[in-house]
Amino acid sequence: MSIERLEIRNARPEEFDDIGKLLVKVYSQLEGFPKESEQPAYYKKLLNVGKLTEKENTALIVAVSDTNKVVGAVVYFSDMENYGSGGTATAIKNASGFRLLAVDTSTRGKGIGKMLCRECIQRAKKMNHDQLYIHSTESMKIARKMYEGLGFLRCKEIDFMQGELPVYGFRLAI
Repeated sequence: MSIERLEIRNARPEEFDDIGKLLVKVYSQLEGFPKESEQPAYYKKLLNVGKLTEKENTALIVAVSDTNKVVGAVVYFSDMENYGSGGTATAIKNASGFRLLAVDTSTRGKGIGKMLCRECIQRAKKMNHDQLYIHSTESMKIARKMYEGLGFLRCKEIDFMQGELPVYGFRLAI
């Protein structure tokens, strides 16, 4: 697969099931991340990620290979009110956010996650927002390093607990 031939776009409804399965596969393989038996409601949300697009100002963005395989996905919120995480992030105004970023394990290291992040940054800029928010966990070391490389800084004000799991906020000024 060639990165130059990737298409970044909104997901189509017929892709929602595959995207949900991708999210479950990726998140369940994270070392130290809760397993499905520990947080069944969270994994159900991952599996049914397409339902999030029913909320206004929410898009499920995908990276699709030249063979029409979904190799990455992220949920973008142009209104933090719909962000749906724990903590106080949903009260933030004039901001966008994204959650549930995942890249297929067979295509990691090719910049797909970064491309999806940059798409979210561009969408936030088009909304004339001056900040973009995300959450991450200790288990998501590769993603956190990527976010920091893109200029995201820790934002402790929006940290929260997901059951027993600490979830850390990050903010990018744009």
